[in-house]
Formats: sequence, structure tokens, C-alpha cells
Amino acid sequence: MSDITDEGHISGDNTAQKAPGNSSMSDMRISLKRWLIKTSRNPFVTFSSLIQPVIFFVLMAAVLGAIVDDLLAQTVGDNINYITFLTPAIVIQSALAAAAVSGIGLVNDMDTGMFEKLLASPIDRGAMLLGKVLSEVIRIAIQTTIIFLLGYVMLYLQSGASVGSYHRTGLLGFVGVIAVAVIFGGAFMAFSNIIALITHDQEATTMIATLLTFPLLFISSAFVPLEVLPGWIQSLAVVNPITYGVDGVRAFMLGQDVMTVFNVTAFSGLWNTVIPAVAVLIGFNVVLGGTAVYLLNRASKTKVQ
Repeated sequence: MSDITDEGHISGDNTAQKAPGNSSMSDMRISLKRWLIKTSRNPFVTFSSLIQPVIFFVLMAAVLGAIVDDLLAQTVGDNINYITFLTPAIVIQSALAAAAVSGIGLVNDMDTGMFEKLLASPIDRGAMLLGKVLSEVIRIAIQTTIIFLLGYVMLYLQSGASVGSYHRTGLLGFVGVIAVAVIFGGAFMAFSNIIALITHDQEATTMIATLLTFPLLFISSAFVPLEVLPGWIQSLAVVNPITYGVDGVRAFMLGQDVMTVFNVTAFSGLWNTVIPAVAVLIGFNVVLGGTAVYLLNRASKTKVQ
């Protein structure tokens, strides 16, 4: 089939031409705005991804607090309350819960036909996905702040402890906590969207993401020091991204090296934990994010054909 060129002549080239559109940055902003509005109109999704970690936080602190305090003195150090130790785990759980439902929005777009409309538009595919990811990043940052503040309120009500004993690295450390949570969440956002693009089913996306949450949390350093867990769990924790997310946040909170799966001495203090943890999480982001973009581009070509 012949094509019509800009000069109005018939061309024999069968290659599909992309219509002129916005720049990638403009496409990203449009996608970001769309997903922020969509999230604000469905607050139940945000509420559900936050309320479960909050309930878990309260229950775990009450049930395990008295038992684990002695273990913390032996493995992490004295004067560390279990609530302080547990807060990074709940921060990461909250980021995981928010990221795990990321694919649901994509499935909804598929069900309503919006996905096909977007693919038929000249919007940049990478910018379309990045705008969606950034909307989730904002949600993770807000939820992380809420969990972080809740942890201190719980600690203060329990023991009247100061902020300095709860979080030892100040404002920059708090920014670091949010950064680690966002980087961690990015990997699972990509994973959730991969599941959505493969299954095209909301229930399957939710089920697979939920099934992974609790096993991964318990096969890590989230709730108790890794040293006291069975050897097979310690081995699996090495390839578990939650381990690196929790240790990265915990290092910023405690202001010390808390890496549990291997020993790094190339840096100093907490950076012996933060730098390797962030490097591993970025690796997960690159692999899973690249896979999500590939599947999105393949879906685009399939729909066009």
C-alpha cells in the first residue's frame, strides 16, 4: 500500500510513520498528570496499600517487641528499641504494597480501551510508562513519610524517647530513607506492570503481587536480625531485594553499617550498607524496568498490527 509524503506525492515506502507529537518530557508530564488525577479519584487503592502496613506495624511491635529487644542488643547494638528497628521494614512493606498495585491501573486501561487509544497516539512509549512510575513515586514518598512519623509517635508513647534516638542522621538521612524506598518501589512497580502486560488480568496481577509480599518480607532482615534465622533463609536473603531495601533504610535511621548479607569495607560507616544496597536495587530496576518497556513496545506493535 502506498503512502502520501509531506509534498503530497505518493510514496512506495510501506514503513509506518509516527505522527508528530510533544517532546518526551511533555509526554511524561501529561502521563504523570493523568495518573495523579486518576489516583486522586480512587483513594481506596492508596488507602488499602497504606492501612495494611500500619496494622502490621502496630501488631508486630506489640507481639515481637518484648522478645526481640534482647536479640537487638546482641546483634545490632544497645539502646535500639524494636520500634526503631522495625520501622524500616514497614517503610519497605508500604512501598511494596504501593508498587504491587501499580499494574492494576494498566489493566484498567486495557479493559476500558484507553490503552489502545494511548498506543494509537503519538505519545512516547517510554514517557508514557515513566509518567505512570513517577505518580507512584510520589505516592510512595507520601506513604513513607506517614509510616516514618507513625513510628516515632509509637516510640514516644511507649518510652518518651527523643527524635534523635529514633532517627540518628537528621534531615539528610530522612531524604535518604525516602530515596531508598522510592528506588526499591521502582523495581516492584516495574514487576507489577510486567505481570499486567503478560496477564491482561486485574485479579491475576493482584494475586501474584500479594502472594510474593509476605514470603519475601519474612525471607529477609525485615522483622528480626538475619543472624538468628535459619541458614537457608540467610542464603535466600542474598537475592531478595527486600533485604537491601530494609538494610538501606535501617542504615540511614541508625547511622551505622547494618548490612546483613555480605561484608563491605570499601566505604565508611553507614555507606558500607547504603551504597551496595542502592547499587543492587538499581540493578533490579534496570532489569525489570527494561523488561516492562520491552513488553510495552511489543504490545504497541501488536495493537497496531
